[in-house]
Amino acid sequence: MNLHDLKPAKGATKHSKRIGRGQGSGKGGTSTKGHKGAQSRSGYSRKAGFEGGQMPLYRRVPKTGFKNINRVEYTPINLSMLQYLHDKKGVETVDLETLVQHGLASKRDLVKVLGNGQLTVKMEVKAHAFSKKAVEAIEAQGGNAIKL
Repeated sequence: MNLHDLKPAKGATKHSKRIGRGQGSGKGGTSTKGHKGAQSRSGYSRKAGFEGGQMPLYRRVPKTGFKNINRVEYTPINLSMLQYLHDKKGVETVDLETLVQHGLASKRDLVKVLGNGQLTVKMEVKAHAFSKKAVEAIEAQGGNAIKL
């Protein structure tokens, strides 16, 4: 091994362009930024979505529909699910805590009981909202539909 064979370990050195270090480097003067224009100035930062002056995608695509910012999203729970909870898990009263324990809702969810399916047992159900059919079905069995 000779002195001219020595090399730094792999990954030990950076191989980046050394710009702005004089004309002799070939990358002096304008420091590879070209002449004039926004990109040649210090402090330039490109806005997200900028496409070089071409009309950006988010402005070319037509906007349709309406998004209501005041919309209230409910997690639906059907009567058939209440019946299942009673039959398989032995639940007599259903509230948000019970639904969270069984993985049907999360703590911050608003729950709405819907009338899909049949309820054949007396139950006390506490939820944020009920459909008319669900209230009728719960009360027909002698249970209570309590709004939170």
